[in-house]
Amino acid sequence: MALLRFLSKIEQVAAYVRDELARGKWHYEIPGREDLAIECGVNAKTVESALRLLEREGLLLAQGAGRRRRIAAQAQAKGALKITFMVYEQLGPVQISYNDPAQISYNDFSHQLTRAGHSSTIAGKSLTDLGMDLRRVAKYVKGIKNDAWVIIGGPREVLEWFSRQAVPACAVFGRSSQLPISSVRIDKKAAMQRAVERLVQLGHRRIVLLARTDRRKSGPGLHERMFLAELEAHGIPTGPYNLPDWDNDVESYHGCLAALFGKTPPTALFIDEPPLFYAALLFLSRRGLCVPRDVSIVCHDPDRWFTWCDPVASHFNWDARPVWTHLIRWANQIAAGKDLIKHSLINAEFIEGGTIGPAPGR
Repeated sequence: MALLRFLSKIEQVAAYVRDELARGKWHYEIPGREDLAIECGVNAKTVESALRLLEREGLLLAQGAGRRRRIAAQAQAKGALKITFMVYEQLGPVQISYNDPAQISYNDFSHQLTRAGHSSTIAGKSLTDLGMDLRRVAKYVKGIKNDAWVIIGGPREVLEWFSRQAVPACAVFGRSSQLPISSVRIDKKAAMQRAVERLVQLGHRRIVLLARTDRRKSGPGLHERMFLAELEAHGIPTGPYNLPDWDNDVESYHGCLAALFGKTPPTALFIDEPPLFYAALLFLSRRGLCVPRDVSIVCHDPDRWFTWCDPVASHFNWDARPVWTHLIRWANQIAAGKDLIKHSLINAEFIEGGTIGPAPGR
């Protein structure tokens, strides 16, 4: 139950006001804090903190001391944006399937953007559908009429191209480091250090990271370089064995796993995403390998289904709410004619669950 989290009074009040805004209970302005305090059964100080939180999320607009807050979605109706999401891969009609944290789905994004007065859709083709091919992406994008783009998990070449276009774009996850494009990314450095350190303490030396092709194309990405550096820091020589090459398809992924567990099987696996994590678990079970007795396994992302595991799967976790907060602020700035570039980092933590243990034979 590592992902279970209880809301404070401030967060409960903020959640109540969000829901009432979505229902259209109020028009143009919301009630004053004293009235809301009575309505919610809390003190005015708690309400004020909750309303300031909603201001930071872009849902409310302050009008000065003693004046009621305006509802951003209604105040900005004339500047509403039509936003298109281009996802890494589509596993379902409303799911963002790349680095999908336990709290994130397209429905969450769309709902929050609608509250802020904007509309959104998912592009008919994902980056995977377009083969991560820049020419195909460019041709497809230029056929879409919209006001802004959100790219989920984009490779560096694609994000560089979007950063040069007239239509504003924001990168969520992906390889956007040091690019002139608004972005929100996960900082996994501390989580990576802690996880590698823990595995080394448990006697592991043969540690492998399975990352998507675009995370290795044109050289390892930031987190992949961090992984290799951490192994070296613990005296473990690194090479292609630790970051193996495979194509971005099911057959190649399972072929990579088969090769790894041929002659010199790893004792620990880091895996980028929950779908790949579950696929690896099934592969290992078919080989008669038990987790964590024979091999330890850590997922680099959270997943809502980990809470159904007993014990919880070892993984990296983070608070996903700043992702859509960043998007709302960015969209509101674009609607106001301010195409500002802002980068947000969300810190991840290592959750040591039941899928890691001592190295075999220790």
